[in-house]
Amino acid sequence: MVIHCTWPTFLLQTLENNLTNLVKRNSELENQMAKLIQICQQVEVNTAMHEAKLVEECDELVEIIRQRKQIIAVKIKESKVMKLRKLAQQMANCRQCLERSGALITQAEHSLKENDHARFLQTARNVAERVAMATASSQVLIPDVNLNEAFDNFALDFSREKKILEGLDYLTAPSPPSIRDELCTASHDTITVHWTSEDEFSVTSYELQYTIYTGQTNFISLYNSVDSWMIVPNIKQNHYTVHGLQSGTRYVFFVKAINQAGSRNSEPARLKTNSQPFKLDPKTAHKKLRLSNDCLTMEKDESSLKKSHTPERFSSTGSYGAAGNVFIDSGCHYWEVLLGASTWYAVGVAYKSAPKNEWSGKNSSSWVLSRCNNNFMVRHNGKEMLVEASHQLRRLGVLLDYDNNSLSFYDAMNSQHLHTFEVSFLLPVAPTFMIWNKSVMILSGLPVPDFVDCPEEHQEGMMTLCRQQESPYMSGLKGCH
Repeated sequence: MVIHCTWPTFLLQTLENNLTNLVKRNSELENQMAKLIQICQQVEVNTAMHEAKLVEECDELVEIIRQRKQIIAVKIKESKVMKLRKLAQQMANCRQCLERSGALITQAEHSLKENDHARFLQTARNVAERVAMATASSQVLIPDVNLNEAFDNFALDFSREKKILEGLDYLTAPSPPSIRDELCTASHDTITVHWTSEDEFSVTSYELQYTIYTGQTNFISLYNSVDSWMIVPNIKQNHYTVHGLQSGTRYVFFVKAINQAGSRNSEPARLKTNSQPFKLDPKTAHKKLRLSNDCLTMEKDESSLKKSHTPERFSSTGSYGAAGNVFIDSGCHYWEVLLGASTWYAVGVAYKSAPKNEWSGKNSSSWVLSRCNNNFMVRHNGKEMLVEASHQLRRLGVLLDYDNNSLSFYDAMNSQHLHTFEVSFLLPVAPTFMIWNKSVMILSGLPVPDFVDCPEEHQEGMMTLCRQQESPYMSGLKGCH
């Protein structure tokens, strides 16, 4: 009797799936095993290569020592021959002096023993003169002996070389350097990067790599994928200044430490150039405004009417303003306005194409924060919205983040956010300043303060402010421009 067993379909599918996964896993293990075998083979090859290199290098050192030994031995022998030659000459001179003085002594002693008075008188005078001359010239007759000729001022000291030889070891790639953020400095178009290395003496050179930071958090992927990396090779110091950077822009930096054994990269550092510096443009200033010599301060002056009219100049009765002498089309820039005692002003940005009399937020091409006595408001395209701000506001901070499409205002003294416009900028914008009483002063080219340089909080604030801007604007306030 034949028994037929019918397996449930789901059981067959489960078995097939498990078998497929097992085969796939087995294939992965085989690939892994092949890689391990390949690495083992490479270890054998590399070990043999390094061992051969070790023998070669040591043989060269031994050969250098053997050659130096021969050279120094020859020098010692040559010095010995020269010194003995000098000593032999001195000995010959001494021998001659001894022979002459010995003969003279013998003759003098003979004369002293002469009993014949007449003969003594005949020889004594001559002998006495010769003895006196020999005694007077004894320094000439007796040669000097140079003790240095004894070869005892010569020494062989290889202690330094022995220490070097004792320290022989195989070279490894240097440890990764570390970028010191607290030592790095920046201007509007330069960044000076400082770093340290634990293996400073084994580093042959450094290489600095940088690119504009795009907001990508996976730096390994960024490092491997970006084609626009700038590279500065063969740096010998532990610092370098990069010139020609974009103002108000964040960059990513890597430092690579290099020697003959290889190289290693530092952790990435995000560093930022300062904001674009600018001054008030005298060509744009209204006739009733007086600018300081450094073009950083503007003051309402009814008597100042000597300026000629130009198309660039603010000319409307209600537009007592001036523009900055730059047009910004990228980066993140921060400047401050010292308001002093002024209670009637408007500060913001505008497209160049916007009419000057409407640069106070009266058209779609300008955005401002304005104060009219006790009222603070933001204005764009002729629409206004009240903003809460202290009547003691003395330093107005302006953050133009062109790349992220935002314009923000801050009470800089109290680190308080006042308002943010979300703007899809289409053209370059110029900073704009208007006053109807007193004076204001601008401070530009500043680093972005910590209290506004927080991308996460900034974006959250942007979303909140976007919701705020959906609420109805107020109609224009009477008496304010």
